[in-house]
Amino acid sequence: MIPIIAGGDLDEIPALMRGNLPSVTNSMVDDRQPRQKPPRMCEMPGDYFDHLDRGLEVPHGYDKHNAYVRKYRSRRGVLNERELRAAKVAWHYFERFTQESTGLANSVGNYPSTTLWDTASYMAGLVSAYELCLIEKSEFDRRITQLLTTIKGLDLFRKELPNKVYHTKTGAKVDYTNKPGEIGFSALDIGRFLVWLRICKNRYPYLANTIDSILLKWDFRNVIDDEGLLFGAYVDKETDETVYAQEGRLGYEEYAAKGFALWGFRPKLAHRAEPFLTASIYGIQVPYDGRDPRIFHSQNYVVTESYLQDGLELGFDMPHDDSSSEWVHTDGWRAEFADRIYQVQENRWRQTGFMTARSEHNVKGPPYFTYDTIFSDGYPWNTVTPRGDYVPDHSAVAAKAALGLWVLWETEYTDVLYEAIIELYDPENGMYEGLYERGQGRVAIFTANNNGIILTSLLHKVQGPILTPYTGDTEVWYTAFRDQDIRLKRNYPDPPQQDDWLPALRHSVQEKADF
Repeated sequence: MIPIIAGGDLDEIPALMRGNLPSVTNSMVDDRQPRQKPPRMCEMPGDYFDHLDRGLEVPHGYDKHNAYVRKYRSRRGVLNERELRAAKVAWHYFERFTQESTGLANSVGNYPSTTLWDTASYMAGLVSAYELCLIEKSEFDRRITQLLTTIKGLDLFRKELPNKVYHTKTGAKVDYTNKPGEIGFSALDIGRFLVWLRICKNRYPYLANTIDSILLKWDFRNVIDDEGLLFGAYVDKETDETVYAQEGRLGYEEYAAKGFALWGFRPKLAHRAEPFLTASIYGIQVPYDGRDPRIFHSQNYVVTESYLQDGLELGFDMPHDDSSSEWVHTDGWRAEFADRIYQVQENRWRQTGFMTARSEHNVKGPPYFTYDTIFSDGYPWNTVTPRGDYVPDHSAVAAKAALGLWVLWETEYTDVLYEAIIELYDPENGMYEGLYERGQGRVAIFTANNNGIILTSLLHKVQGPILTPYTGDTEVWYTAFRDQDIRLKRNYPDPPQQDDWLPALRHSVQEKADF
């Protein structure tokens, strides 16, 4: 037996022995007060927003630590009558389309199927409904407990990670036609789900052990590699073998990476913008993923949603940031790129008259889903099916994108978007998916993702970024199985220390239009 002497060379002990260390955040390093969880809307003092520091006098741009201050600010305040009605209608989607047997919510209306991405959207809606005082704690606890219990009991894809699709009535693994089968796992879906598990754990510590127990059944060895790239999985139809392929493109890849980082993983390469290129559209250098789809067999869609989720949920901040001001975005390049994504859509409206809030969205009937992009396949404002077919008649003002832009960018243009979609709803089913750009009326379909993001947007108006700091010391996630080799085999991380933080990067800044 080799003794371990304090202050000796063996202080740098292996992973299995580090579980009782606290996760190091910037409030600990800089000796600053962590942010506090805001009160629920119905519990806010009448003068709450009178004392809110919005940094209105601070000039925009990067600071020496690569944090970024946007020239725009988010809207803040309690919900007015129209916004509260929209929140109630959006929540009604989940009241109607959540299955009593499992607590899972349907991704699309009555169709009893869901993904981990859409389950995260339901969690977003549930947290928002509670914090906006649409439901009380007893209802929140009933729903979240049933949901987490079901998720813990899900049959995993080949004993690794959740399957891409599940039947919401039975919780069984299914394929995209909702027939029994397993088809792989999605690193992006898992990353979004990890964001919302961390939000729930940090906001409601009494759920911590339940949430940790879910992840401690999962095997992460194949979803993230030593360099920090994310990998999804699919089944080879001829050999039935599992194939692991790098997953994610600029926008969603970095958002999902931060979901993994919130749980101690180090997705360093997945969080980098590179390789990226830019396309000049209406005077804006729009960033897009530089990997050639002809070689890498994955399309590079530029849409609004991934930037919205980063801003609404994470405040465009680094995973280790728990103390910066709301208007200082420590993941600086993400905030600066998001401003470009916003600005190019406003510029299109000003030059053409087309209201623009582009994101992927569902449609009624074939092809059922559309990538309604700012840029893809070498073309601006390209609307395509998952097969790559051009479908310009499916271009739309996406309701989730419009309201998200309205919350994060307080401008004249987003007021126009707000008026277009704030009352775009069916009281029995929820908020409509959007408004067709070419005058065909409403996108007459209702989804968990759309209604979940709308609720998240409205919650951000009241409370600011949704993720709040963790208030405990140690976590079961970091201490379980310390006496076994399971932690190493399943690639469970240690509590992140300062050396484990993702680096804060910056890229060239566009200060003015290029025409």
